[in-house]
Amino acid sequence: MSRKSESSHPTQDFTPQDATPLDITALSRRAADDENGGTAIKYALIAAGIGAAVAATVFSLGTTTAGLYQSVANLF
Repeated sequence: MSRKSESSHPTQDFTPQDATPLDITALSRRAADDENGGTAIKYALIAAGIGAAVAATVFSLGTTTAGLYQSVANLF
């Protein structure tokens, strides 16, 4: 099995001077329709909320647990 040395898709150098107003309009429309960034932000906010809840729980239980260990230590 031999591999082709050339790519099946020719590469073209794109420079801003090559852009026409139609190309820029199409790119901006495609970027506006792309929701991947919004989804990532939603997941980041959910993760931050969960992290804050875990941190608050650990902080609260840490104080309670330290008091419990101190009272047990005072028994001996």
